[in-house]
Amino acid sequence: MNSKYCLIYNFSQHYREAIFKKMDVELNCDFYFGDKLDWAPDIKSMDLEKLKGFKAIFKNIKILKIFIWQDGAFKLVFKNYDYFILYGDPFYLSNWFIMLFARLLGKKTYIWTHGLYKDLNWKNKVINYPFYKLSTKVLLYGDYSRNKMIKLGFNEEKLICIYNSLNYEKQIEVRKKIIPSKLYESYFKNSNPVIIYIGRIQKAKKINLILEAISNLKKEGIATNLVIVGMDSEGVDLLTIAENLKIMDNIWMYGPSYEEEKIGELVYNADLCVSPGNIGLTAMHSLTYGTPAITHGNFSNQGPEFEAIKSGVTGDFFIEDDARDLTQVIKNWINLDLLKRDLIRNNCYKVIDEFYNPNYQIKVFKSLAND
Repeated sequence: MNSKYCLIYNFSQHYREAIFKKMDVELNCDFYFGDKLDWAPDIKSMDLEKLKGFKAIFKNIKILKIFIWQDGAFKLVFKNYDYFILYGDPFYLSNWFIMLFARLLGKKTYIWTHGLYKDLNWKNKVINYPFYKLSTKVLLYGDYSRNKMIKLGFNEEKLICIYNSLNYEKQIEVRKKIIPSKLYESYFKNSNPVIIYIGRIQKAKKINLILEAISNLKKEGIATNLVIVGMDSEGVDLLTIAENLKIMDNIWMYGPSYEEEKIGELVYNADLCVSPGNIGLTAMHSLTYGTPAITHGNFSNQGPEFEAIKSGVTGDFFIEDDARDLTQVIKNWINLDLLKRDLIRNNCYKVIDEFYNPNYQIKVFKSLAND
């Protein structure tokens, strides 16, 4: 007998493995995924053999260069499913048909999405408004989008915050074992405050602003180190920028790391995590290991995870694209005394442990059946 829950998603992203596995066990969910992500071909798939409910991979077919049709997805609406959890992009045309026919068949659909962050022009309204209104509920990554959509006229009872998560149980296991280490003192041969960036190295992430801030601080007589964990997928060439700024001795290009124990050690022992562009999942990784995060404060250009950062509590914000302001904000956060640092660390843990984890998300999914 088929499960009552059916997830139809754009791709089986490896970083969503924890929530997918929890849905597999606690919802007895069936899973269907798209075959690729054109906009991020370097993102790895999870091992789908770990999901007993995995059923099929659908081909994501491009239509008119902007729309996607997931071949085989539409027919699922006629199967024995009561609840459909759908990837929430209005350009996935097959989901429109699933939501429309689900309504006719008395079934419920939930779109899992970032939602809206900006005011819409008439062209975007034509696509977005009917898409969100067709679903039974909209599952959002954060409150900023929810509040924006309420102002745009959407029914607030339909908008549910589900937040986001990474491999929480593994990370908590790692976190419990971490102790302060001399990792950075050994590498840099000094005890300067350490800033970390972790994530993909892309132009949109504007990591050059951190290098400029490091240089500005150096000119003020404030020595800091920077470790960059990630792969340069766009030829950003940060080392050339660092060489021109004469801060090569303060930079560690660590490279990509997928070993959670090592990531935990790197983040935990840093003083500060800085992501000058869209911070995204980096915010969660940073706060999970108790390190405050800094990113820009133009929230309409942010990923939903920025909401985990509370100014002065779990991190801070600077004026978008302003290296001088970033310099000042960094200066405010380095060299915290131990008491203050421990307080900040516990603040970071708290927001992740309360909201940004699969346990919270699964409660939301289970509540859908009681509507």
